[in-house]
Amino acid sequence: MSAVLEQQRAAEPDVLFRVLNRVAIVTLNRPAALNALSHEMVRELAALIERCRTDSEIVAVVLRGAGAKGFCAGGDVRALHAMRERNESGWQQFFIDEYRLDYALHRFPKPVVALLDGITMGGGMGLGQAARLRIVTERTKMAMPETRIGFLPDVGATCFLSVMPAEVELYVGLTGATLTGADALHVGLADLCVPSEWLDTFEERLLRIATAGASADELMRALRTVFEPPCNIVPHAGLGAFSQLILRHFDRRSGIERIVATLRQDLEREHSPQMMGQREVRQWLQATYDAMTSHSPTMLYVTRDALLRGRQMTLAECFRMELGIVTRAIEEGDFSEGVRAHLVDKDRKPRWAPATLAEVRPERVRHFLASPWRVDAHPLADLGAQQA
Repeated sequence: MSAVLEQQRAAEPDVLFRVLNRVAIVTLNRPAALNALSHEMVRELAALIERCRTDSEIVAVVLRGAGAKGFCAGGDVRALHAMRERNESGWQQFFIDEYRLDYALHRFPKPVVALLDGITMGGGMGLGQAARLRIVTERTKMAMPETRIGFLPDVGATCFLSVMPAEVELYVGLTGATLTGADALHVGLADLCVPSEWLDTFEERLLRIATAGASADELMRALRTVFEPPCNIVPHAGLGAFSQLILRHFDRRSGIERIVATLRQDLEREHSPQMMGQREVRQWLQATYDAMTSHSPTMLYVTRDALLRGRQMTLAECFRMELGIVTRAIEEGDFSEGVRAHLVDKDRKPRWAPATLAEVRPERVRHFLASPWRVDAHPLADLGAQQA
C-alpha cells in the first residue's frame, strides 16, 4: 500500500492550488524535501500569485506546506550547487525569479496568510515574511542559517529582519539561531502563535466567514478569526531570557572580531548567573561562539554590513543588494564549499577561503557589497519602479 501511496504522491504537482470561499489555498507540495523550493516551483508560484492578483473572484491567499514537518526549508541549494559545479548559468535566474516572487508577495494588494508550521527557513522565510498574517505554532523552527554554508541571509532578510532591534537582528542573521514560534512572535517575525492542531481544521472555519463584498479591513478581521483560537495564550519566548546577553555581545558598533572576543572572554571567566542558571548561560555562549567561529568568515563580515545597511534601505534596494552579494558568493566565494561540506559530502569540515576572521580583508568585504552591475543594467533594476 505504501508503494501505491508513494506513486500517487509522485504524480502530484509540487504546488497545489484550490479556491475555497473565494480564498486561494496554495500548498507547497514536496514534503519529502521539507517543501524546498525548486526553480519550477518558484515559477509556478509566481504564475499563481499573478492569477490571484488579477482574478476578482479571489479575495485572499493562504500559503501552506504539505506534511507535518515544515512549511518550507528554503531554496533547493543542492540543485543550485550542482548547476554551479557544471558551470551552468541558470542558478542566477533562480534567484532573480525568487526575489521577484517574494517582492510581488510583499506588495500583494490582497491579504496573504502564511502558515509557518514546522521548519521555516531561508526561502520559506522569504515567502512567509511577505504575508500580512504570519501564523506560527509550537512546532515552528524558524531560521536564516545561510552563513553556515558560506551564504547571506537573503530573500529580503536584509529588510524584514530589521523589524527587530539591530542587536537581535545581528544575532539571528549572523549565527543562524533557530527561533521557536513563541520567539518569532516575541521578536516581530510572526503575528499569531497557535497550537498546530488548530490549523488542521482551518478550512471548516474559512467556509463560515463572509468574503463577498467585504472591505479589506473586514476581510483581515474575518481571516484573523479563522486562525486565532478563541482562548489563545501567548506562549513563553525562551529567547527573551537571553536579551541582555544578545545586547551585550551583538552591539551594532562591534565588528565581527569584537563580537567573537567578548563571547570568548565570557566563556573563559566565571560567569555570574543573571536571571537564569549558569548552565543555560554557558550553553548559549558556547553555541553562539561555535557559530561565530565555524561559519564562513567572509560572509560573517559581509552579512553584518549588509544587515546594517538594509535598515536604511527600501525593500527593492535590499533585494538588489542581496542579488549582488549572492552572485559574488556563488561565483567567487564560499558557497560551493559550504554546500559541499554540509549538504553533499556532509563531512562538516568546510575549507573556507580565507580560513579565519583575521585574514578577511576590508577590501574583500567591500567587493562583495559592491554591485556587479551598473545601476541601469541590474537584473532587478525595475523592482519598485511602479510603486505608487
